[in-house]
Formats: sequence, structure tokens, C-alpha cells
Amino acid sequence: MPSTIGLYLFDDFQLLDASGPITSFEVAGRIARRPYRLVLLSAVGGPVRSSAGVVIETVAAGSAAEAGKLDTLMVMGGDGSRRAMRDGETLAYLRGAAGAVRRLCSVCSGALVLAGAGLLDGRRATTHWRRAPQLARMFPKVLVEPDRIHVRDGPVWTSAGITAGIDLALALIAEDLGEATARATAQEMVVYYRRPGGQSQFSALADLGGEAGPFASLLGWIRAHLGERLTVEVLAAQAAMSPRNFSRAFTREMGLSPARAVERLRLEVARERVENSTAPIEAIAAGLGFHDPERMRRAFLRAFGQPPQAMRRMARKG
Repeated sequence: MPSTIGLYLFDDFQLLDASGPITSFEVAGRIARRPYRLVLLSAVGGPVRSSAGVVIETVAAGSAAEAGKLDTLMVMGGDGSRRAMRDGETLAYLRGAAGAVRRLCSVCSGALVLAGAGLLDGRRATTHWRRAPQLARMFPKVLVEPDRIHVRDGPVWTSAGITAGIDLALALIAEDLGEATARATAQEMVVYYRRPGGQSQFSALADLGGEAGPFASLLGWIRAHLGERLTVEVLAAQAAMSPRNFSRAFTREMGLSPARAVERLRLEVARERVENSTAPIEAIAAGLGFHDPERMRRAFLRAFGQPPQAMRRMARKG
């Protein structure tokens, strides 16, 4: 009997929040030859418009829940979550469904909808990094973990922004169909199976293969010493290699130079501190080895398209 997964939509939901998990479950079911049954739900059924303007046909949520068909319920995120988190019909449905499903999940700002229903009180949870301060401010009983890709607290799973819905789906697939199927699904979709680290725009350690490979321990050492002068010679000595052999081997294995890898690791930590602390930009730059704030500003522009000050202002708006 295939597992039935309900995806709860509302007007102005984020299309990728839904399409990413849908594709993940489709591919996993095909690989395992145990297809999931996917049901698109909304408060009253009928067409629901995403924030991109794409309209998706849904069935009324109450009918699926009352029939006891759902194994897992996932609430999508998006701009419409601001209304959905206050919509009495949506919140009543979620409260009723929570006790009937095996797993209750959210993608991105869908966590605020679950929180609006009181379903995250006393639980650890995450959401899109831009909305995490709002989640913590509006719902103080929620134990917000803003830098996680996804969080499981008992039967409740929450995930970070947009593409993190795929990470969440892969974790659910691993629980249902096994690690091998989840890994094969990720390979088929050409996505990372697991992204260690936080939910910055990219996790540098994950992108660089920070948990495996010949330079795994070196990458961890670099991250612990970002404030130091990390020349090729210093890194080569840490790896017990000559500078020339080290540089060639590292670039071949990682796909980028040692200097560029160090910069990416510095950027990952710098972004987290810029967005989530009140430390002066100058102090962050000095403490992470950029030394000159202007040098860090140029690196931010290359990587994120915005200077540190603009990213801090954006994060504080929540």
C-alpha cells in the first residue's frame, strides 16, 4: 500500500516549495517501485494560484483527513503564509489533522502556519533564514533553530527556505524507503543528498565535501582557524604535503584553488555573523581573516550580490 502524502497549499504559495518535494517523492517511488500517492490540498479545494501565477488544482483538505488517508501532511511556504497563518479554517484543519497523521511537516515559511495553529509550541523548528526572527518573535514558545536545513522534533519536521524542501523530502524518503533509495533519488535529481552545516545561501563545507574525501580534516581545521593567515604554504604544511603538490591535488579534488576555498569558508561564517549578530562589520572582517572591511565587502558582492550592510538590514526586517 503506497504512502499518501498531502501537500497543503494556499494562495501565493511558493511553487518550488511544492514541486521540489513532489519531484523527490515521484523519483523515489519509481526507483523503489513503491510509488507514493500525492494529494494536493487546500482549505476549500479547487484552483490555487502560486506566487508565480501558476495555478494548481486541489481537493478540499477536510475530505482527505476525514477519510484517514494521509500518512504525512506537508504545509508549503511562500508569501501567502502571512495570511494562512491567521486563517481560521486553515488553522482548524491543521489542528485536527495533526493527531491523525504520522508526520506533520512544513517547507520554508510554512512553519509559521504550523506555529499559528499552536503545533510548534515547545518544539524545535526552523524556517527560511529571513523569516526565522519573525517566527521567534511572534511565537516565543517555539524553539527556533535558524541555521538548520531541517529539524525533526518527534513527528513534526520543519525545513528551511525553498530548496530545503527537497532536503526534507529526501530525509522522509530515507525513513520510508531506506538510505540507498534516498541517495539514488538525490543522484537522479542531481542534488546533494545531505547538506551539512547551516542554511546560508550555500553551505561551503557541504559544497566542498566537508564530511568526506582526502581533505575533510583540513577543511575542518581551516574553518577553526579562519582568523589566521592561511597561505598555501600554511595549508600544505597542515596537510603534510609540499606546497606545489598540495595546490595541484587540492584543486583537482575540490574543483577550486585553496585560496578560493578559504574565501568561501570565510564568507559562510561571515554571512551568519552579519545576519545574526550585532558585532561591527569591521570586527567581523578582522576576526575572520579578511582584515580589511573593504576586502570583505568585495567578497560579499561577488558571492551574494550585496554588501554586508545591506544583508544585515534585510535580515533585521524579518
